[in-house]
Amino acid sequence: MKVLVDGENLTIDDVVAVAREGAEVEIPGKAEEKVERCRRFLEEAVKEKRVVYGVTTGFGALATVVIPPEKVKKLQANLIRSHSAGVGKPIDKDTTRALMLLRANTLAKGNSGIRLQTLETLVRMINKGVHPVIPEKGSVGASGDLAPLAHMALVMMGEGEAEYQGKRMNGKEAMEKAGITPVELDSKEGLALINGTQLMTAIGTLALCDAERLIRTAEVAASMSLEALSGISDAFDERIHRIRPHPGQIASARNIRLLTAGSKIMRSSSMLTGGPVVRPPHDPYSLRCTPQVLGAARDAVSYVRRVIETEINSAIDNPLIFVEDKEFLSGGNFLGQPISVAMDLLGIALTVVGNISERRIARLMDENLSLGLPAFLIHREVEKGIHSGFMSAQITAAALASENKALAHPASVDSIPTEANFEDFVSMGSIAARKTREILRNVELIVAIELLCAAQGIDHRGPSRAGEGTKAAHSLIRKKVPILKEDRVISTDIETIVELIRSGELIDAVEKAIKSTLI
Repeated sequence: MKVLVDGENLTIDDVVAVAREGAEVEIPGKAEEKVERCRRFLEEAVKEKRVVYGVTTGFGALATVVIPPEKVKKLQANLIRSHSAGVGKPIDKDTTRALMLLRANTLAKGNSGIRLQTLETLVRMINKGVHPVIPEKGSVGASGDLAPLAHMALVMMGEGEAEYQGKRMNGKEAMEKAGITPVELDSKEGLALINGTQLMTAIGTLALCDAERLIRTAEVAASMSLEALSGISDAFDERIHRIRPHPGQIASARNIRLLTAGSKIMRSSSMLTGGPVVRPPHDPYSLRCTPQVLGAARDAVSYVRRVIETEINSAIDNPLIFVEDKEFLSGGNFLGQPISVAMDLLGIALTVVGNISERRIARLMDENLSLGLPAFLIHREVEKGIHSGFMSAQITAAALASENKALAHPASVDSIPTEANFEDFVSMGSIAARKTREILRNVELIVAIELLCAAQGIDHRGPSRAGEGTKAAHSLIRKKVPILKEDRVISTDIETIVELIRSGELIDAVEKAIKSTLI
């Protein structure tokens, strides 16, 4: 598979393919022409001694300083070195590859003035697997993710550090081993390489992909809990959701109906009449309101997808060059606010997904609320009191859910002046993205715990009586993790189920069983 970078048509699937599957990247001819045309215009402007920010002037608060032509290359190289001020652990390889691809794509739009050979160097690094070591902290998302992108550009210059073929080494050595000639940055190029939102967008793109799968998995877990708790089917009736037509709510209810179709455990409220009243005609909110809660998360994710699809094909730089109009225009396309707000929203939405999942887990633990299940889902064949069952697993889920509540505080509402108050408003986009990724990982663990607990509950009800989708999910879980009879280390089981979630294997098995796609 080849992914084309032309600044216009990159998709989220393309980003995932390059970041996680090693797809090759190519610059199409039309993009090459745009890049070269823009570069020619910039070089003409330099010859004419036009005053252009970041080209013939200093940066930020130093923009009033005019740079003589013989110092232009040094200006660009020093920009990269001085801004390589990131700290913390390096970002992972997938995010690094996504970041490099996204920066290449915005440069390929032909509004940045970079030389084609410089863009080609970045693409060759992706294809050859030269991955710059990029510290995760140090960006406020103002003029983009300056420090992270500077560490990327540092390796392009043959400096800094990189990972190549599984080994960490200095950038010059990595480039030599890969057969790539480092670049000597020319006018505007240093600025063009770092003036973007690519760290926050790279994290956000991969998190979005995982979040969409996770919400579908959360619907599988909720459906299994409904079976384990002998839930009432009325709440998922299509008529209810048709008259409150939020798209996510409709989709979520539809998925749960498909997953539980054919169930001999779940009942409608009409089946509860005619005898003594032993339970209410509807379930508690953590069951009954699942479509409304997960549907709201779905709608939030849809908004995030629109933002990211726009951002990954946008010109994120300053100044921007408009060749047709023969103009250099300074603006604020580098500010990460759209991504920052979207990431905060995604984090909030996922936090709620984890919250309601934890409440269902808690219900499965409580013999007074679970309609006949043993306390903590302890197997009936073992001695009560000697074994604790899933008691501590619920505590872990509660800890993760509470941690998420702290992480979900929006980063995008914060700002702190930088650069001698020249950057007097900043987006905190990379912080929002990193927090959201942490929430995502926590919710994966919470949903994995629910899947384990719900599977144990279905074992008590009789797996053969479950719906077509929940039966398939239960069967796959049991192939990976045996029923809990005697107490054992549960953390290993949780991690096993998390891998089923992340790989998409659980969703694939369920969709095959129900002969339909979970939308």
